[in-house]
Amino acid sequence: MLKDNLVWYAFFLYLYALEMKTLKLILTITILLFANQVLFSAPPPPPAGSPVCWPPPCIPIDGGVSLLIAAGAAYGAKKLYNSRKKASKFS
Repeated sequence: MLKDNLVWYAFFLYLYALEMKTLKLILTITILLFANQVLFSAPPPPPAGSPVCWPPPCIPIDGGVSLLIAAGAAYGAKKLYNSRKKASKFS
């Protein structure tokens, strides 16, 4: 027990002896390292007997694909408009 107290006492004396800038750097790095472990950990598995995903249509294909097609059509229309505008300018 005494050895543990001496270790902590030595640790706090070491921290007291450091400059404030160095102490802030060490604390920031320590917090970032521990936050990295917490933030990037995997979520717990679903309970047994429950469906894998809920609600049942688990693959939302239409949401992103329709927007991508609309953006492509708008980009193509703009290119076609600029091409015709440029061609009529030289005619």
